[in-house]
Amino acid sequence: MGKVYYISKNIGIGLLVLGFIALATIIALSIAYDKERAKNKVKPGDGALESTSTPALPTTAFTPKEPWDRYRLPDSIIPVSYNVTLWPRLQPNAQGLYIFTGRSSVIFGCMKETDLIIIHCSKLNLTTTSSGYHVKLNSLGHAPAPTIRSTWLVVKTEYLVVLLQQKLQAGSKYELEAEFVGELADDLQGFYRSEYMQDGVKKVVATSQMQATHARKTFPCFDEPAMKAVFSVTIIHSPDTVALSNGKETDSLIDGVRVKVTTFEPTERMSTYVLAFIVCDFAEIQSNQNNLLIRIWAQRKAIADKQGDYALNVTGPILQFYEHYYNTTYPLSKSDQIALPDFHAGAMENWGLVTYRETALLYDPILSSTGNKERVTTVIAHELAHMWFGNLVTLQWWNDLWLNEGFASYVEYLGADYAEPTWNIKDQIILYDVQKVFAVDALASSHPLSRPEDEVNEPAQISEMFNTISYSKGAAVIRMLSEFLTEPVFAQGLSSYLNTFAFGNTVYTDLWVHLQQAVENTPGVQIPHSVDDIMNRWTLQMGFPVVTIDTRTGSITQNHFLLDPDSVVDRPSQFNYTWFVPIKWIKTGVEQQQYWPNALLLFSSFTSECVFSDAEMSDSVNTFSKDCKKTVMCSCDSFQELSVINRAQIIDDAFNLARAKMISTTLALKTTKYLFKERDYIPWESFLRNLDYYTLMFDRTEVYGALQAYLKQQIQPLFEYFQTVTENWTRVPTIHTDQYNQINAIGIACNVGVDGCRELIKGWYRQWMDNQDHNPIHPNLKSTVYCTAIAFGGAEEWNFAWRMFKNSTLASEASRLRSAMACTKLPWLLNRYLEYTLDPTKIRKQDATSTIQYIARNVVGMPLAWNFVRSRWSFIFQHYGKGSFSFSSLINGITRRFSTEFELQELEKFKEDNQHVGFGSATLALEQAIEKTTANIKWVTENEAEVLRWFTEESA
Repeated sequence: MGKVYYISKNIGIGLLVLGFIALATIIALSIAYDKERAKNKVKPGDGALESTSTPALPTTAFTPKEPWDRYRLPDSIIPVSYNVTLWPRLQPNAQGLYIFTGRSSVIFGCMKETDLIIIHCSKLNLTTTSSGYHVKLNSLGHAPAPTIRSTWLVVKTEYLVVLLQQKLQAGSKYELEAEFVGELADDLQGFYRSEYMQDGVKKVVATSQMQATHARKTFPCFDEPAMKAVFSVTIIHSPDTVALSNGKETDSLIDGVRVKVTTFEPTERMSTYVLAFIVCDFAEIQSNQNNLLIRIWAQRKAIADKQGDYALNVTGPILQFYEHYYNTTYPLSKSDQIALPDFHAGAMENWGLVTYRETALLYDPILSSTGNKERVTTVIAHELAHMWFGNLVTLQWWNDLWLNEGFASYVEYLGADYAEPTWNIKDQIILYDVQKVFAVDALASSHPLSRPEDEVNEPAQISEMFNTISYSKGAAVIRMLSEFLTEPVFAQGLSSYLNTFAFGNTVYTDLWVHLQQAVENTPGVQIPHSVDDIMNRWTLQMGFPVVTIDTRTGSITQNHFLLDPDSVVDRPSQFNYTWFVPIKWIKTGVEQQQYWPNALLLFSSFTSECVFSDAEMSDSVNTFSKDCKKTVMCSCDSFQELSVINRAQIIDDAFNLARAKMISTTLALKTTKYLFKERDYIPWESFLRNLDYYTLMFDRTEVYGALQAYLKQQIQPLFEYFQTVTENWTRVPTIHTDQYNQINAIGIACNVGVDGCRELIKGWYRQWMDNQDHNPIHPNLKSTVYCTAIAFGGAEEWNFAWRMFKNSTLASEASRLRSAMACTKLPWLLNRYLEYTLDPTKIRKQDATSTIQYIARNVVGMPLAWNFVRSRWSFIFQHYGKGSFSFSSLINGITRRFSTEFELQELEKFKEDNQHVGFGSATLALEQAIEKTTANIKWVTENEAEVLRWFTEESA
C-alpha cells in the first residue's frame, strides 16, 4: 500500500474529507433504498420513470422521434473525467437484498449548444436532490449552470434525461453529480455478486462485467465505446476484504473497525466497458517484471494449491512478446488477473484488471490436463492482446467488434506460441477458428464482419455481435491479411496504427490505411490491389468463395459458397459476392509464388500437377477434379507427402463441398479411407468434426450402425498405436498434439466398441469409486473416462460423479464432471439434471445454459432438453439470456440434430409462440436454426440411402 491520499481536482486538501462525506452520504442512501424504490415506479403508458419535479413532461414527448427514444447518444456532449465512489454490501439487508450505494460525478464538455443532457442509467435508484431532481448540475466556468427543468428515466433506451431551462454553451465544461443505490444481484451483469464456500462458510464477492452495455447499471455514464474518459475510483469496503479496480491502489484508510476506503490512481483515457470494480477476500501471488506489477488473484485455497502459478509464469513472457510485436510498451502500471467463481464469459479484458472464469486462469500442476493448460495460455494471450488492440485503441462502435475480437483471436496463437513454443499451437487455428466458422458463414443468413451501424443499436443487437463470425472469421481474415502482407509488414503497420490512435477510437479502415503505408514503405512487397480494396470484400460482404481450379486447363473460377446451394441470399453485396483471393500452392513438394487470380475473372496462365491451398480464409479451394476420377489423397501410402494442415484441409473441404452438392458424398467419404494409417491429431480431428454432422443426422436411423462399424475399423489401429507407445496406458505421449489424439483414440474406440476399451474405462472409474481420495485416471483422460463410464453405467456412477462435482475445489475438475454427467443414457437422470440447471444452489448461473447444451448433445437427452427449454423459455430468457452475448449458443446447441419436418414445425411454432417474450441475442441464431433444419431435411432425404450403402460396403 502507498501513502494515504485522495485524488480530486476540486478539493486541494485531498479526498480524505470527501471520503468521509461520501461515507456519510452513502449510509444515508442505504437507509433510503426502499423509499427510492417505491418512488421510482414505471409510469403506466409512457415507458419512463418520472421524477417528482415540475412541470411534468407532456406525454406527447415520448415518440420515436425524440433523442431519448434513440439508442445512440447525441454528439452534443463528450465526457472528460469521472469520479466514482462505490460501497458494496457483502451482507444482505433486512429485506434479504445485497445492495451497493454510490455517488458519481462526470465532467463533460459541451460540443454543441443544447438544453438536453442524455446519459445512460439503468436499474439504479437515484436519490433526488434537495431541488427535487435526480441529479445536480454545476458549471466549471464563470457563467452559472443552466437550471434544471425536469429529469426522468427512460426504461427502453436506458437513459437518464435532464431537460434544462437554458442551453449549455458550446466550448464550456460542466459537472453532473448523482447519488444512487443499486442491487448487487447474482445476474452476472454490471456490478454483481458472486458466491462461494470457504471452510463451510459462504463468502460473497462484489465484482463486475461491463461489456457491452452494463456500466450504466453501476453508475450514470456515457456508456458507448467512443465516449472515453479518465476515471478516478474510490471503493468503500470491509477492512477484512481487498478492493481492486483498473488503476493501482494509491491509498487505503480504515475508518475505525467499520470500513476501509481504498482509492486508485486515475485511469488512462478509456471506455466504460473495460471498467472493473471488485471487493473480495481473495489471496494473490505477484511478480515484478521491468517495474510492472503482475498479480494473480483467486480463492485462498486455489492460491495455496499453486493453481495460479502457471498463469503468473506465462503472463510476463506474453506481455513482453506483445510489447515487441506491437512495438509499443504496456500502457499501464500494473496487470491484475482474477479468477471468479461466477462469471458469464470466458474472460474479460478490463484494462489492468482482467476477469476470468476459474477454468480459464487456474491450472493445478497435478490435477489439471494438458487441455486445461492450453486453455489458460490461450485465454490469457487473448485478453492481454486487448490491452493494446481494443483498450489502448478502441473501435468507434460495436458494428466493428469483429476487428477487436478477430484480431485478439488471431494473435492469441502468436502469444501462446511464444509462451509454449513446443506446442506448435499456431497450426490449431485451422481447427478452432477457420474450419469452425465455415459452417456458419456458408449460410444464407450469415452476416458481414462489419455491419452498418444502423443494424447494431439495441443492447440485444450488440450482444448478438459476440458470435462465431466476429471471433473466428475475424481471426481467419486477419491471419490471411498477415500472410499475404508478410508478418513483418503487418506488424509494422499495426505498430503505426496503435501509436497514431493511442487512447482514441477508430474505424476499421484506419487500420487499412496504416497497413497500406507499411506496404508502400517496404521494398519488394507487392499486392495487386490496395489493402482497402482487398479487405473490403472480406469484411463488407458475408460468406466466402469456393475457388475451382481446373487442372486440365489451368483456369481458376470462384463462386459464393453456400452449404445449401438452393438457399436464397437476401442480403445484397456491392461486390456481387466476389473476392480477391490470395492462393498459395505447391508443385512437386515445393511451395510456389503466391498467385492472385486477375481481376476476379478466369485466370488461365496457371498449370500444375496438383494444387493445395494454404490454410487461409480462402481455404475452400476445390482441389477435386470435376470428372471425379482423381482424389486428392492419391494413395494411402503417399499421404505424408502433404503437410498435416493440408491433409486436414482436404478432408474438411471435401465434406463441405459434398454438403453443397459440388462433389458426391461418397467422394468426400473416400478422403477418410487412408485414416487407418494416420497418426497426427489435426487430420483426425478435422475428420471427427466433419463426421459429427453425419452422427447428428443419422444416430436415430439405421445408418448409424454402419457408420459405427466403419469408424471402428478406422480407429482401431490408432487405439492400438497409443496403447503401444504409452506402454499400455502407463505413460503420457511426449508430443502436445499426440496427447490430444490419444484422447480421441480412447473416446472413439470406446464409443464404437473396440475390444477392451470399455472394460478399461469402467475399471479405472470403479477404482476411483472404491477409493474416492485416490483418482487413478490421468488428467488428460478424465473427460473421456468420466463420460464413457457414466454413459455405460447407471445411477450409481452418476450419483458418484455428482458428489465429486459438489465437493470439487478445482474448477476444471468440476467442469469435466458437469459435462460428463450429461452422458448418461437414462432419461430420468437427464430430466433430473435439467431441473438442476435452473437451481443456482446446484448449478451456477454461469453454467446453466452450457449444461443444457451438454444434455442436448446426448441423443437421448436432445428431445428432453428441447421440451425443457420450450416449456420454460420465458423464465430462462429473463433469468439467463436477456442481455447475454452467449445465449445464442443455447439455441444452436439444442437444434443441431433437427432434421425432420416435425422438428422444423416445432421450431417455427416455438418462434411464433414466444415472440412476446423475445429471443435477445439468440434472434439470429433462431433464424439460422430454421435455415439449417430446412437444409438438414433436404440433405438427409438426398443422401441417407447413399451414405448407408457406402458405410455398409466399406465396413463389410
